[in-house]
Amino acid sequence: MKGVHARLLVALVVLASLGAARTAAAQRGFQHVVREGETLASIAQQYYGDPKREEILVAENGLIVQGGATIASGMRLVIPWVEYHRVEPGETWTTLAERFYGDPRRAFLLIDANHGSARTQPSVGGELLVPYPLRFVAGQNDTAKHIVQTFYDGSKAALKTLTRFNGSRLSKIQRGQIILVPLLDLALSEEGKHRVEATLGQELEGGEVRALQEWADQEIPKLGTYQKEGKFAECVTLANRLMGTQKLAATQIVTIQRALGHAYVALGRPDLAAESFREALRLQPDMSLGPRETSPTVLRAYEAGKQMLAKEAAILDAAEPVEEPSAD
Repeated sequence: MKGVHARLLVALVVLASLGAARTAAAQRGFQHVVREGETLASIAQQYYGDPKREEILVAENGLIVQGGATIASGMRLVIPWVEYHRVEPGETWTTLAERFYGDPRRAFLLIDANHGSARTQPSVGGELLVPYPLRFVAGQNDTAKHIVQTFYDGSKAALKTLTRFNGSRLSKIQRGQIILVPLLDLALSEEGKHRVEATLGQELEGGEVRALQEWADQEIPKLGTYQKEGKFAECVTLANRLMGTQKLAATQIVTIQRALGHAYVALGRPDLAAESFREALRLQPDMSLGPRETSPTVLRAYEAGKQMLAKEAAILDAAEPVEEPSAD
């Protein structure tokens, strides 16, 4: 039965993961060819909607800044921006930090950027913001404070983030030392996105799902409010609207299906309630309902959902080919 759950969870995110992988691969190698008359400020305006972000281009491309960085037509400039990732089964904050930043100790950045918790792993299907680790080569008199003032708001919180991400290497910065500056807000403007898509010949993916899931987080608490007020039809309407997006994280789906189970029982549809509990259990097999605070009717629908899922698992397991014993 666990194998069935695993296959279903993989199917939940595999298509999104393939699209995101293509986008990420294109992103890492995207370059802008400088045209006659362009400046770093004008290019930053094109891609980020802010000419002040020329500092990003200077740092990422290792340009010399003494006397003002200069560029010439024909030069190729790397244009960086943040990445997005749909969580797959088995992934944790630390495995993702090692994948994107080469060090599991940098998991704190992903947790903070996505309003997560170290006590709870990211939800399967959730779309995470992956801050971009800007490569900054320190000059003769650069300090951590100067870097924070250049790329952040100069606050103590920003300095703490930069220091924690780079470790003890920031205690005394040497000329030529490479500092990684994680940027959460390095997003392309609409114009920049269109330029990249036109160059690559494909649409950029990422961000839309995260925005939708954040909207769902704001709407889901209303389900509980509707139940307390006895507005079960409204609860079902909102729940089905949320499910219709087909872009939710697993934990969101479980919460919604659980609310649907209670609402359907109240509306005299224990059959639909059982189906809702089945879908919740499909994603969270250890989900349980407290017998003291749950009505017998709801508990019966919950048990019916468990039985439905068990029957499905038995059918799928029986359909799997049996390996013949080796003749050796």
